[in-house]
Amino acid sequence: MSESEWTWEWTGYNPSGEQLRESLCTLGNGYFATRGALPECRAGLVHYPGTYAAGCYNRLESTVAGRHVVSEDLVNLPNWLLLRFRLRRAEEDWGPWLSPHTHALLDHRHTLDLRRATLTRASRHRTDGTGVLGVEQIRLVHMLDPHLAALRTLFTAENWSGEIEIESCLDGEVINGNVHRYRTLDRRHVTHVRTGTHEPQTVWLSCRTSTSDIAVALAARTRVVTDGVPTSSELRPARRRAVHRLVVPISPDRPVAMEKIVALHTSRDTAISDPLGEAIDRVTTAGDFPALLESHAAAWERLWRRTDMQVPGEAGRILRFHLFHVLQTLSPRTADLDVGVPARGLHGEAYRGHVFWDELFVLPYLSLHFPDVSRALLNYRYRRLPRAHRAARANGRTGAMYPWQSGSDGREESQEWHLNPASGRWLPDHSRLQHHVGSAIAYNVWQYCEATGDTEYLHTRGAEMLLQISRFWADLADFDPGLGRYRIRGVVGPDEYHDSYPGGEQPGLDDNAYTNVTAAWVLARTLELLRRLPVWRREELLRRTGLDADELPEWEEVSRRLRVPFHQGVISQFAGYDDLTELDWDTYRKRYGTIRRLDRILEAERDTVNRYKASKQADVLMLGYLFSPAELRALFRRLGYGLDDDVWRRTVDYYLRRTSHGSTLSELVHGLVLARARRADAWQYVHEALEADIADIQGGTTGEGIHLGAMAGTLDLVQRGLTGLETREDALWLDPVPLPALSEYGFTLRYRGHWGVGVRRRSGHLEIAVPDSEESPIRVVLADRAVTIAPGETCTLVLPET
Repeated sequence: MSESEWTWEWTGYNPSGEQLRESLCTLGNGYFATRGALPECRAGLVHYPGTYAAGCYNRLESTVAGRHVVSEDLVNLPNWLLLRFRLRRAEEDWGPWLSPHTHALLDHRHTLDLRRATLTRASRHRTDGTGVLGVEQIRLVHMLDPHLAALRTLFTAENWSGEIEIESCLDGEVINGNVHRYRTLDRRHVTHVRTGTHEPQTVWLSCRTSTSDIAVALAARTRVVTDGVPTSSELRPARRRAVHRLVVPISPDRPVAMEKIVALHTSRDTAISDPLGEAIDRVTTAGDFPALLESHAAAWERLWRRTDMQVPGEAGRILRFHLFHVLQTLSPRTADLDVGVPARGLHGEAYRGHVFWDELFVLPYLSLHFPDVSRALLNYRYRRLPRAHRAARANGRTGAMYPWQSGSDGREESQEWHLNPASGRWLPDHSRLQHHVGSAIAYNVWQYCEATGDTEYLHTRGAEMLLQISRFWADLADFDPGLGRYRIRGVVGPDEYHDSYPGGEQPGLDDNAYTNVTAAWVLARTLELLRRLPVWRREELLRRTGLDADELPEWEEVSRRLRVPFHQGVISQFAGYDDLTELDWDTYRKRYGTIRRLDRILEAERDTVNRYKASKQADVLMLGYLFSPAELRALFRRLGYGLDDDVWRRTVDYYLRRTSHGSTLSELVHGLVLARARRADAWQYVHEALEADIADIQGGTTGEGIHLGAMAGTLDLVQRGLTGLETREDALWLDPVPLPALSEYGFTLRYRGHWGVGVRRRSGHLEIAVPDSEESPIRVVLADRAVTIAPGETCTLVLPET
């Protein structure tokens, strides 16, 4: 591969686009991440140097529009990056601190190197009375040692001599200010800031989160590394900032090179007693920048080998970029943490850093590459099973009712009111009625266990989660004698645009097709698991959960008789969908241009999207994303409905015409569904899914954090979508679909103990290579044949023409 396939470059300085670039240039290691801000700039409207540690949340109370609001946020930690500089000639006074806002930039470039996970910044500042100063900086957030980060800076004087003053800071004067619409909330999460010094080159800062009482400690070691340069150095701890000031002579033949090494620890870390002591010890014993870069790059080289994906052209370049950000958020380091999947990565403060159903788009990919990480993410949900159980009881239900938004302890973190930026009004938020998050958790448990063969997990923690989620669905379903069907009422589907019926007094909708079908799937899988369990384990599980075996026949009935509404020969998004008004799509597109957030547009007009046949994302089509055509037909057959190709094609066409794609997940789902349906227009949606964050198609949201589910979903689109890959019945099932724009691809995966199983498609052939090992052969099943491939063998299959 050429280096251009591994690098992304931003040139020039564009204040309006800086927060987007900073989000896309975030560096992280799964433990913490720092946005790609300029080191000399503090947080403001243009720049936002946020640093976030996975799982570090804090809860604050605010008064908004006369209402008492409690919200939990992923905390923006003290800024370790801050490094500012200024110049003087001879005996002249010091000039102002240099920044793009105070001095002209002759050149400005950022280069993100995916191979080594480094961000390089190169600038030339023109200063009045001094001359031109060249600044080149390279930074990393260490992948091998997750507590370390480093910044190396080279200052070059062009045709002048003088002195440069450098302030290397740890800045505790931080708030959560990345998301403008949260500005009315209390945003100061960090308190009890202390600063100090250690040895000649190290400053430190400690603090605590105000209510969760998490101790956070940073230590920074800054030194000039240019040989033979006399340096004046002063350590200055202040109330909320720890400053290391250096004054160094500079001339054209004597550039100044310096390095800043930083350590970060929190009281959530394992096997430590004192975060501050650990941070100081780690930074004082850390190697220099070249040594850290070498070990960091080596760790990334190992990651790239395990996630090898070859897709030619621009699509492959973007997929690698997406994979890079997934690995920075959820790396092997994550396996040791009690954290979930933050929907916006560790890249910003949108969604307050909460965990949603987006893991549904992430774990299927991870389970075939980093199963230990997937297991850890599932354990995050398992540890919060008691809280989900209490939430169900509080709502008069049995089983486990997982929250739509989860944070530190698994309570419901969804806001009760949300701001519409288009109207400035605060509105009731009913998104907590999206109980389908429980089905997403169950789906991920099942997929992980099928991919890994981890029966120990399936029979223990996995079984408990499946059972309690099934129990909730069975209890929530009410039998309607008039229809002869079970119904699930008062919920919200993935679409989110519709949260009540027009003029309805209560929020929620009845018989959301996605919710009901996935609930039926969970019940069926749980019953299947209970039948497969050894008798002693089944009895132990029933005793442990308090489940009466007499409940199981009811589960069987519910799993076969849940209602799925239809209208006009298509699957209804929910009962009564056909009664809604058709929207004049052309008029709204002409009036507003982009109508992705149609709900906000209509509310600003004092209308409501609840009145219309319009979707943010067509949640009915999500069924075609989760399940292969054969499995989806079997699900509907089990429920007593026919679902042939004509019904599904009409359903897809119906919702394509009525979807605004207000979610970055929408194009992803549509692209995969259309590819499986062998539709020529699939690439249009796949292409938009690939560019969702890079082009910021949602209009400013990526600067608040990348969309992790959409990024991981594009990887899974290649891995499972285009290949038709399923892991079931102790085999790899493949049913490749044609997508001319992505007709050649290859990747490796980890399956049932086999490391690096290669899958490659090109020229009408599918090649599967199993690495040599002591593991059992792999059984591969296609629509028209089955083969067994032994370790050390490669099998080339000729695909039928389409």
